[in-house]
Amino acid sequence: MVYPEPAHVAKLYYVLAEVDLDLQRQARAARCPYCDGPLHDARYERKPRGGPQLPGFLCIRLGLCCGRCRRRTLPPSILFLGRKVYWGAVIVMIAAARQRRAGSASASKLRKQFGVSWKTVKRWVHWFSEIFPASGGWQALRGRFGPHLRDDDLPAGLLELVVPDMSAEAVGSRLQSLRVIGQLWAIATAAI
Repeated sequence: MVYPEPAHVAKLYYVLAEVDLDLQRQARAARCPYCDGPLHDARYERKPRGGPQLPGFLCIRLGLCCGRCRRRTLPPSILFLGRKVYWGAVIVMIAAARQRRAGSASASKLRKQFGVSWKTVKRWVHWFSEIFPASGGWQALRGRFGPHLRDDDLPAGLLELVVPDMSAEAVGSRLQSLRVIGQLWAIATAAI
């Protein structure tokens, strides 16, 4: 798997941040799930690991707080997968790189490039192979991707569907597709 150049990686994170903004707008429009009150911004800073040096505003987790009952609501996010400390894109890329046996990235290369322990990589690969395919979120979205994407081919098959060769040109030209898939992905992984 060939990774995109740094300029296109930064562009990718900007698109993913826009997806998060769209997901926050949708959650705000739905109102508070506890009391139906109005939702207001309740952002907080994250310190994600494993990715490139990005501007600080990309490290903000978009949250909402009810104006009536004061309870916090977190809309789904594509930048951050639940409470995990690594960027969501890094988790998906590493799990996909280890999933493909022929030409897969070595554990030492992944450790050097992303600063991830081997135990963490094994945990992510297990999550994508065993837990995620059985989740309700993925089952609800499964039909949108067609029969050629099998559950045992996640997440690499999903990445190849969106950006077949992961070259810099492909990432740059397919950002709109990434945006749509990103929204679906955030909804499917909201329960992490």
